[in-house]
Amino acid sequence: MSVQAVLLAAGAGTRFGGDKLLAPLRSAPALGVAALRNLKAAGLPVVAVVRPEDVRLATMLQAESARVVVCENAKLGMAHSLACAIRASSDASGWLVALADMPRVRPATIAAIAAGLRDGSAIVIPVHGGERGNPVAIGAAYRDELLELTGDVGARALFQRHAARLVRLEVDDPGVLADVDTRDDLTEFAD
Repeated sequence: MSVQAVLLAAGAGTRFGGDKLLAPLRSAPALGVAALRNLKAAGLPVVAVVRPEDVRLATMLQAESARVVVCENAKLGMAHSLACAIRASSDASGWLVALADMPRVRPATIAAIAAGLRDGSAIVIPVHGGERGNPVAIGAAYRDELLELTGDVGARALFQRHAARLVRLEVDDPGVLADVDTRDDLTEFAD
């Protein structure tokens, strides 16, 4: 089974003040690159979705061996970016959908989530301390539904419709809950 990693990197970062994914970390030249490196370390091919104006970010992600897809209507919400990625990798057997502002998800956790999909689960969501996190894995059976998503809630509606097929994978990785929304959040990610 070919699981395709999708790095959603097309958000505007408004609470951060813009260009969030270009913020440098000690371990990587940019926040978005750190998230990408974790996906690559888990052994997954990566398609990264960016906005048309994110030329610098796209160049950085390409330099790290990601296939970059420009989503013309990314400003309409995360679901549109996800649909762009699904269209660009429609031959995959499933997708591991990661957020580029989550640089602390361990590669072993990413690999375990992808393995859940390969082992036959339809949807795999990591859970840490009772809270649902990211990235999530979604099987190819939901390709058409993923392509029809709109708005800014990602695949949440799909998860609600198919709750009976959703597997909650308990992980000992607080990184599945840790994202960067504001500049103050960066202090939590100091290496």
